[in-house]
Amino acid sequence: MPEFLPGQPIATDVADIEVSVTPASPLPVGRHRFSLVVVDDSGNQSEPDVHELIVRDATRPTAVLDGPREVPFGQSFQLSGRRSSDPPPGRIVRYQWTRLP
Repeated sequence: MPEFLPGQPIATDVADIEVSVTPASPLPVGRHRFSLVVVDDSGNQSEPDVHELIVRDATRPTAVLDGPREVPFGQSFQLSGRRSSDPPPGRIVRYQWTRLP
């Protein structure tokens, strides 16, 4: 399968092409543009048509809340979300804490 590299055209004689990605070589999260130029049997080239797509991170992060099981009355304690994670290329950027009723 051909490898899409930015700015390097791939010529085929078929009307469909697969953009293959792997865990080792994914399209990064964000906006990506692809262009198509077709050539007829006389060698005439079309104007390019451009398609834009957005690769989004749709995998939810995992929250892991650690803290003590017991604390003495009147003593402060600490909670930690350090073991929380998001699959690559994501990363945790905010922690939202709530004391439940």
